[in-house]
Amino acid sequence: MIDLRRRSGEPEWMDGDAVAPEEFAACLGDLAKVNTITLARLPTLAFLDRAFAATPPGRRLTVVDVGFGAGDMLRALARRARKRKREVRLIGFDINPRSEPAARRLTPPAMAIDYRTGNAFAMAEDERVDLVVSSLVTHHMPDAGILDFLQWMERKAALGWLVNDLHRHRLAYHGFSLLSAAMRWHPFVRHDGPLSIARAFRRDDWNVLLGQAGLIGTARVNWRFPFRYCVERTRW
Repeated sequence: MIDLRRRSGEPEWMDGDAVAPEEFAACLGDLAKVNTITLARLPTLAFLDRAFAATPPGRRLTVVDVGFGAGDMLRALARRARKRKREVRLIGFDINPRSEPAARRLTPPAMAIDYRTGNAFAMAEDERVDLVVSSLVTHHMPDAGILDFLQWMERKAALGWLVNDLHRHRLAYHGFSLLSAAMRWHPFVRHDGPLSIARAFRRDDWNVLLGQAGLIGTARVNWRFPFRYCVERTRW
C-alpha cells in the first residue's frame, strides 16, 4: 500500500543517466499527450494571460520555462502569445541533454524558441527575465533544491513566477495508474506517472517551503483542477 503522507524519494526512471535518447524521446512524446489530456498547461497559460493584461500591449515579455521536456509548454505559450497579438521572447532550460534535441524536432522553426541545456541558475545576471514558469518539474527536486529554485525565481523574475505541479492525492495516484494502462502509454510514463504524484505536494508542503524561502504572504498557493497546486508570485 502506497504511503502518501509525505513526499516519496524514489527516483523516476526517466531521470536515470543510462536512458537511451530514443527511449527518452518516446517517453517525452507520451508525456506531452498526458499534459493535453490532463489539462496540465491551462494554469500556466492563464498566468501568461494575466501578465499580458497587466502590461502595455507593446511591451515584449521574456518568459523562461524551467524543465521544458518536450517543449510542449513553450509551444503552447508561443501560440497563446500569437493569439493575443503579443510579442514574447521564449527561453527554455532543461538539465537533461536528451530534452533539447527532442524538443527541437517537435518545434516549428518559426516559433524561434531558445532551447538551452543546462541549469537556469547559470543565466547571466544582466539577462533580463520578466516571467519564470515551471510546469510539472518541482516534484523531480528534493526540498532543498525547491527552496533554491524559489529563491532564484524571486530574484530573477521582474514581473513574477509560477510553479504548476501535482497534488499528492490517492485518487490522482490510482486514477493515473488506470488511465496510463488503458492508454498503453510508454512504460516509463506508466511507472513514473504515479510516482510523480507520490513525489508531489500537498498544501502544507508548499506552506513549509514558502516559509523557509521567506515568501509567506508574498506567493500564493492555489488548487487547480484536476489535482494541481499552483504557486504564484506576481509584481503587477
